[in-house]
Amino acid sequence: MTLAWYDFFEVWALIGLNILSPGPNVLNTISISMGSGRRSGLACSGAVGIGVALWAGGAVLGVAALFALAPWLEPALELLGAGLLIWFAKRFLHRALGGRGQVRARNNITPWRAFSASLAILATNPKALTTWLTVLAIFPVKSAAPADLAVLIFGAILLAMGLHAGYALLFSTKIAAHAYMRAAPYIDCAVAAFFVLIAAGLLRNVVLQWV
Repeated sequence: MTLAWYDFFEVWALIGLNILSPGPNVLNTISISMGSGRRSGLACSGAVGIGVALWAGGAVLGVAALFALAPWLEPALELLGAGLLIWFAKRFLHRALGGRGQVRARNNITPWRAFSASLAILATNPKALTTWLTVLAIFPVKSAAPADLAVLIFGAILLAMGLHAGYALLFSTKIAAHAYMRAAPYIDCAVAAFFVLIAAGLLRNVVLQWV
């Protein structure tokens, strides 16, 4: 490995906070866990691990190859990443101010059906693509060794699976799920603020390269 641990932790923090503020995959895991129990909820966690492996592997290897051919594209990706972070932050704030409805339990979902549904949601969710484009705008792909890229991907997989498994274990009770949804607007605000700070850092890097 050639990179400092800070480079990894910043990216993993972004991924973790993105999962903490629930999108389609998280709400799917929560609703299935509420109505169909922990086994089905944990099956969602396994599907998320596979989905993240596919998205992360494709994005990381693709961008690494692209930078090898055209290193000048790095500032462009940083600008794109900053724009996506600001867009994410705006959506989170809008969602926080608009409030949330109660999540509905999905009953009688077998573990296999839960696994298939979760994998399908992640595979077709454009948020996954935009998230990984943002991640690679932050992570120094150009200077990363193959071992660094492997650690990045493996850490992201473990993080996503661990958080979804936590949702499955906790939200198999309806009381916990409803309490979490009540706290969700405050979580969204905190995540939005964190994303704006990262976007500001990316924009600063671009400006310094141009000066």
